[in-house]
Amino acid sequence: MTGVLKTSSNVTDDSVSWVSAENLWILGRYMVHLSFEEIMRISPIEIGLFISYDNATKQLDTVYDVTPELAQAFLERISSSNFDMRNTSTIHRLGLLVCFYDDLELLDAAVAQVLLHQMIRCSHLRGFQAGVQKLKAELLEIATENQTLNETLGSLSDAVVGLTHSQLESLSPEAVHGAISTLNQVSGWARSQIIILSAKYLAHQKVLSFYNVSQMGVLLAGVGTQAFHAMDRRDLMQLLRSATSLHVSDLSPAQQHGVLSKVMEAEDTASGIVEIQGAFFKEVSLFDLWRESGFNSTVLKEKEIRRSQALFLFELLSKTTRRPEELLSAGQLLKGVTCPHIDAMSADSFLVHFHYFENNFSLLSPYQVNCLAWKYWEVSRSSMPLFLLAALPARYLASIPDSRCVPFLISLGKSQLDSLVLDSHKKNSVLKKVQQCLSHTIADEYAVDILGNLLCHLPAAVIRRGLSPKAWATALRGLRDCLDLSPQQKAAVRLRLLEQHGLPQNWTAETVKDLGSFLVLFSGDELSSVATKFPDTLQQTASEMARTLPPKEFLQAVFESVRNSSLENPSSDPSPGCHGIVAPSFDDIVKLAEANACWAPEDLLCLEEDTFLRSVELLGAIRSFSLAQLRKLKEKAVQVWDMPSYWREYHIVSLGRIALALNESELEQLDLSSIDTVASLSQQTEWTPGQAKSILQGFLEDSGYRVQDLKSFHLVGLGATLCAMNITEISLIKILEFRVVVARIGTLLCSPQVLAEFKRKAEVVFGEPTDWPRFVLQELGTIAAGLTKEELRMLDKDLMPYFQPSAIKCLPDEIFKELSAEQIASLGPENAAAVTPAQRRQLSMVQLQSLQRALDGAKTRSWLDAPPSASPARTPSSLSPPGAWVSRGLGLGYPLLVLMPKLLW
Repeated sequence: MTGVLKTSSNVTDDSVSWVSAENLWILGRYMVHLSFEEIMRISPIEIGLFISYDNATKQLDTVYDVTPELAQAFLERISSSNFDMRNTSTIHRLGLLVCFYDDLELLDAAVAQVLLHQMIRCSHLRGFQAGVQKLKAELLEIATENQTLNETLGSLSDAVVGLTHSQLESLSPEAVHGAISTLNQVSGWARSQIIILSAKYLAHQKVLSFYNVSQMGVLLAGVGTQAFHAMDRRDLMQLLRSATSLHVSDLSPAQQHGVLSKVMEAEDTASGIVEIQGAFFKEVSLFDLWRESGFNSTVLKEKEIRRSQALFLFELLSKTTRRPEELLSAGQLLKGVTCPHIDAMSADSFLVHFHYFENNFSLLSPYQVNCLAWKYWEVSRSSMPLFLLAALPARYLASIPDSRCVPFLISLGKSQLDSLVLDSHKKNSVLKKVQQCLSHTIADEYAVDILGNLLCHLPAAVIRRGLSPKAWATALRGLRDCLDLSPQQKAAVRLRLLEQHGLPQNWTAETVKDLGSFLVLFSGDELSSVATKFPDTLQQTASEMARTLPPKEFLQAVFESVRNSSLENPSSDPSPGCHGIVAPSFDDIVKLAEANACWAPEDLLCLEEDTFLRSVELLGAIRSFSLAQLRKLKEKAVQVWDMPSYWREYHIVSLGRIALALNESELEQLDLSSIDTVASLSQQTEWTPGQAKSILQGFLEDSGYRVQDLKSFHLVGLGATLCAMNITEISLIKILEFRVVVARIGTLLCSPQVLAEFKRKAEVVFGEPTDWPRFVLQELGTIAAGLTKEELRMLDKDLMPYFQPSAIKCLPDEIFKELSAEQIASLGPENAAAVTPAQRRQLSMVQLQSLQRALDGAKTRSWLDAPPSASPARTPSSLSPPGAWVSRGLGLGYPLLVLMPKLLW
């Protein structure tokens, strides 16, 4: 682009820049790819004309990949064009350049507030957030120079997320109430900050009503679980119908169940369940769904539905709905289609309605896709979408003639092979067919386009030698989006990149930018020159990979690039005992993200108090910290906040993984009277059994609850710490509370003994295991792994696909081997893939052959031969009602259970 524009400008004098206002307008967001030298040569008149242009702001709002150096160059040129850089109108025109504003000397508080307001858009930058946060902190200080924080709170824009716990604690309830219209829209709040602000706001309100909570916006997540449960039911119902319900999905599972338990208290829960929207609906129990009589396919369209709910609701609604499209078009209800449903469709009906499945394949399980493939093969194999052949046993791929290769590749390339084929041997067969269709070479970009998602599965040898130079550039763009390349594939890509760009020490800044996420493929030695020459670009790349866990060597290179700049500006006043140690600064911590894992434990202990307070939440989110590093951060927390007995809820919540370093004695010191505090701790999955027991006992002692007093939302909040309960304690949990959180407890990976006890509790709710329908088995999750050998053997083979994969993994090896060959063959592809190596070793040769049949997607005749009504997995109409499931244990009839809930309570 620049080449064309430069040629057309007809500028012959090298001292005159070809970059005119018109050329800047044409370049748009790509103007930030001009060199520093070229930007500094732009005429003041031309840059002035450009900034005066009405659409200049829109263009500058899109320069997401601008670097600090180039942004400063543009700001300098704009300043040279006689624009007043402190004029509000000029500031409004700067777009994302405002994120690098540096003229702070003698800045007026009002101008600082204008700049802060404009800096809301800085979250769109690709990287450099450390500098943005530093600038916001400096502007925040200027904006509040002659006024208190209480007076300026509503005018500080999203810079308020930089306020520390102590600053937020210093705010008056009146100030928070007055600024709520700003605070409730700010993104980026940490959970601990939300807790403090919500408490301040509610302290001003006195009473928790619909009007009060409807004003809270993003701060709604700071309302306690117990407070939600104490609200008037009518206020909660109004909340679920209002626009504020969008924020209900931000609540923790414990908070959501606090709301649900109140909504479900009334005898008539019908309207309550229907009002529940989005992801919140997934928390509704099977028991409560059964009590609801007002469901139809229309009200389900916008709701997120878990698979057990979908299985139940599809069976229920299929009894009264004659038109298949009503159910198949009802959003996530499609998850509930079973193989008997599919097989019962006539050939014409199946073909007419197949597009509902095809357009929503992401909702379907591998087992459902396998059933669809068999159905299509039987009714119309000549028109069958070719990618479905991959869901059938590998030998069916041989039926694809060479003339159908291109349609096969296009069809398979549009699907996700990893979810379509779960067995590695079968996947190799599919890929062999793909290579055969390609004649083992990819000639050009058109072949790459045909491959689509299959590009991510090409063998290393094909990447290394089968991709022609004409195809390589296009393939490289596709490979960038592949999240799970094997080590061999990564090595092949790295070698191709070295052939293309040469050694890393010879790379330019543009090369480093172009490589982007591929930088993780190179060794620490190879990246050292990049870290030295282009630290900003390397850090920018790292910031764009925040959701992944890069290799240690890449993190080390990022660490060195930041560390080198820190060594140039060491802290002038190190903490006691930290002489000779360059402690991490807040800027360092923000820039490093996951690379903070490279700090030595002693470095972390030397954090300055202010740095720790501002960064504790960031440090608590680092996934790669070792226990030694976490222990030093815990020591720092004790230094700053005193002993754990003095810590408040927001302190504990802000710790994140740092809390894992608390020993059993320290956990016992914590104030765990709030289920929300416990819920934040239970989010961590690395507790030892002793630590989990300390958290559980701490909650029971501090809250004053006995196990038999626990409500459903307490059970959800306790999370993985429930695994620390003994058999006696589990038996004390009330059935009335247990039955509404079965699905949540079924996500826990407890010991076999604990799962067996939860299974006995499930029997009180759902009856004998031989009576469980498919949706109950799916609902139970890992609880189903508590089945005995005898119970497992007695399960009908057609129920086997409805175990959750997590339950299969949790089945003890000696119990799993008791499954018959027929049961194992009926597991379905997903559950067969979940079988562990230890479980495999216990199987006989016949059982292993059956397992391979399940992995291969082999046909199980029973569901093909039988109409849905003959399926052993019984439907809602043939089941005892959920009330009766409970009454078996209580000795009460269902009518009494529904009509007299207060008596039961």
